[in-house]
Amino acid sequence: MSKITIKNMEFYAFHGCFEEERQIGTHFSVDISFETSSLKAEQTDNVEDTVDYSKVYQVIKQEMSKSSHLLEHIARRIINEVKLQFPAIESVKVEVKKLNPPVGGKMDYVSVELEG
Repeated sequence: MSKITIKNMEFYAFHGCFEEERQIGTHFSVDISFETSSLKAEQTDNVEDTVDYSKVYQVIKQEMSKSSHLLEHIARRIINEVKLQFPAIESVKVEVKKLNPPVGGKMDYVSVELEG
């Protein structure tokens, strides 16, 4: 079993509870880690024998392009789609961060982390 992690994927997207957020957009960051068997790829050195993380990135990019109100909803959509498209993945953890959120004070980000 191996754990594959992709950190700090950056997206400009249109998510939020406020209409302005969905119109103007803001910056987001996504981290994902997933577990899968890598035994065959360890022997063959062939990307076809593992989960290709560049394809996982494309799934996340696609999900981030769909507007949502809540970070929880985005994270669950990412988990569901990744598991659907990559059945060899046994478990997934996703963290979605909204950078500099409009909450009336200075902060780096607010995030939601889900597992599935």
